[in-house]
Amino acid sequence: MQESTSSATDVLKAGNRVVAGGIAAIVLILLGAAVFLFLNLPDANAFNARVERLFVENNNLNTGAEIKLLEILAQSGTSFSEVLNSYRSVIFVLLVFATALMVAALVFLVTIIALNRRISAIQRSGIQVSTLVISREARAVYINDMEFALTEAAIETLSVLAEARMDDDVLTGAQIEGVISGRNAADCDEAAGATRVKRLRDALGNQMVSELLVKTIARRGYMLAVGKDTIKMI
Repeated sequence: MQESTSSATDVLKAGNRVVAGGIAAIVLILLGAAVFLFLNLPDANAFNARVERLFVENNNLNTGAEIKLLEILAQSGTSFSEVLNSYRSVIFVLLVFATALMVAALVFLVTIIALNRRISAIQRSGIQVSTLVISREARAVYINDMEFALTEAAIETLSVLAEARMDDDVLTGAQIEGVISGRNAADCDEAAGATRVKRLRDALGNQMVSELLVKTIARRGYMLAVGKDTIKMI
C-alpha cells in the first residue's frame, strides 16, 4: 500500500511539473511574440517628426495654401499616432486573452487526461465500496454516501445478488429468476434474469456505478463487485 501511495504521489508531482512547465512555456512564447511585435511596430510619432522636419527645412513655405497643407499634415500625424496607440492597446489585450486561453486549454487537457486515467484505474479494479446498505422498507440502496431509490423488483434482484455475494456465489440469469420467483432454476429463462439485472442497472442510473457494481462474469453469470463485509441489509 505504501508503494502504491508513493507511486501515485510521484505521478501527481510529475503532472504538476508538466502543467507548471507548460504554463511557463506558453507565457514565455507569447511574451517573446509580444516584445517582437511591439519592437517592430512603427513609431507613433514618426509621422509627426517628418512633418516637423518639413517645417524646419522649408522656411520658404509661407503662403496661406502651403501653411494650410502643413497644418493638415500635422493633424494627420496626430491622428496616425492616436490610431497606432489604440492598435497597441488592442494587440496587448489580444495577447493577454491568448495567454489565458492557452493556459486554460493546457489545464483542461491535463485534467481530462488525469480523469481518463482515474476512470481507467476504476474500470480495472472495480468501484471501491466501503458500505453497501440495502433497505427493503425504504426501497433504496446506500452506496458509500450515495443514495439510489429502487423499484421493488430492483430491490429483490439486488438482495439476491447480495446474498449470493455473501456465499461467494456467481448467479446465472436463470438462477436469479428462480430465487425471486420461487421456481426451479431449470424451469426459468436465462433472459428473464438478465432482464432483471438490466433493470437494476437502469434503476441505479449512473452507468459507471451500475456496470462496475453489478459485474458480468463471462459464461458464468452475475455478481456484486464488493467486499462481503461491506454489505448490510435492513
